Amino acid sequence: MSVTTTNLIQGPATLYKGAFGATEPADSAVNTTPAASAWTDLGGTQDGVKLSVDQNYGELEVDQITLRVGSRLTKQDFTIETSLAEATLENLALSLNGGTSASGSGWKSFDPNVTSSATQPNYFAVLMDGYAPNQLTRRVIGRRMLNTDSSELAYTKDKQTLIPVKFAGHYVSGSVTPFHIIDQTS
Repeated sequence: MSVTTTNLIQGPATLYKGAFGATEPADSAVNTTPAASAWTDLGGTQDGVKLSVDQNYGELEVDQITLRVGSRLTKQDFTIETSLAEATLENLALSLNGGTSASGSGWKSFDPNVTSSATQPNYFAVLMDGYAPNQLTRRVIGRRMLNTDSSELAYTKDKQTLIPVKFAGHYVSGSVTPFHIIDQTS
């Protein structure tokens, strides 16, 4: 057995939020911080950041053969999941897929959206910078995302308040994939 130890990855990732359709950094800029004019750093996270791709396949079968003879992809979902460690109103608004914010001298506020379920939600983009092999950068861009999990703000005596999020990716178009992954190679 041969193991290339430089292909082993460990370490945190940084999350950024952009508007749906935000200008994406060029693939060649994978090792640079995304432009602050388009991407907002979401701050600290806890328990890591996880990219998951769930694929469901339908089985093809015939009477004459006992094994599955083929499969066809019937559904695919991808998510980027973490707990936002900075329990700001901005991160709470992101976990609730938008709302209305206001601020004044010494205060700021947030009101959630309470529109009809038929209203088009406010999709956004998520950019995740983590490690690739050789301690270089791996960037994942989710192009049309929504938080599809429950939101909570738990205040307890012995635990940090976190905002858990599970950003689900959505179809963009026939020519634009819902997510894009870039590895720095040198």
